[in-house]
Amino acid sequence: MPTYDVRLSFERPIYELEARLEKLRRNAKDNPEVHAEVQRLRREWSELIRRVYSQLKPWETVEVARHPERPQTTDYLELVFDEFVELHGDKCFGDDRAIRTGWAKLDRTKVMVVGHQKGKSIKERTSCFFGCAHPEGYRKALAKMRLAAKFRMPVVCFIDTPGAYPGIGAEERGQAQVIATAMYEMSRLPTPVVCVVIGEGGSGGALAIGVGDRVAVLEHAYYSVISPEGCAGILWKSHTFKEQAAEALKMTAKDLHALGIIDAIVKEPLGGAHRDHHQMAAQLKSYLRTSLRELVGLPVDRLLEARYQKFRRMGVFLEGVSPDAPAASVPAAADAPDGRVQAPADDAPGAARALDASE
Repeated sequence: MPTYDVRLSFERPIYELEARLEKLRRNAKDNPEVHAEVQRLRREWSELIRRVYSQLKPWETVEVARHPERPQTTDYLELVFDEFVELHGDKCFGDDRAIRTGWAKLDRTKVMVVGHQKGKSIKERTSCFFGCAHPEGYRKALAKMRLAAKFRMPVVCFIDTPGAYPGIGAEERGQAQVIATAMYEMSRLPTPVVCVVIGEGGSGGALAIGVGDRVAVLEHAYYSVISPEGCAGILWKSHTFKEQAAEALKMTAKDLHALGIIDAIVKEPLGGAHRDHHQMAAQLKSYLRTSLRELVGLPVDRLLEARYQKFRRMGVFLEGVSPDAPAASVPAAADAPDGRVQAPADDAPGAARALDASE
């Protein structure tokens, strides 16, 4: 069984069972009775993990997504791709180590990889600012994406950040502007773009490299406009309400897929990606292969139009409703045959006009 320096509170029964298994294995030797007990406990261990991870609460999902032994961008570069050649610098200010970019090969397909890197040792985490990129990091990412588009090569983005770096220097160098520019440029990048949230997908720092033709989230990752602690601090003035905030944000992979925000959920190994890096990499590689096979070869105009419509379809808004109007006076919008939202009749009392997302 694997051993971990970081132990999640909800996994306590799993750790206890693992300790029993380890003790039995040391004493098993050639004793058939002990060997049979080990096999029984291994089955019990697998079932326990399956049960615990199938019932994770949103905050527990956040804990798994932040596990320090969870595979990061550099791990996937080693396990998923071949011949990675890193590219540095934004040709303007410097080289941000929180964003890694470079050429790589996925089987026979040459791609540009862009991903957040949190770091593993204290020294690396400090140099990477714990995955919080500065403006130069996003400028570097955008420049490399444009380079990939020039050579008609797909872009693969790995998202794993609590958010963009919030320091004074980052703001002085145009953090908000560069995030907005990156989102705009990615929306019209004339090459296939596949984005995968591999851990944390926090705020604008995640969105800056998150506009793609395919957007997926690992099973125990999260993707949110704000961290649960930040949300709790704003709404309840205390981080102690982080669990309620995590529940309200609807940021788990299942919630996001149900809401149509993401295209796919990439299944993780039993007990989370931190328990088996190789199996997680195999799952991710399979998803990337399938997605790129669907996208490569599509005409650029069709690719860009589909990407545009994909994000325009997210959410529905209503116009013409008084904030003080009783809820009962607003008829529910009906689904039209073509999948759009159809507005109620204009002569209905208090009718709300549901706008077509394409308008």
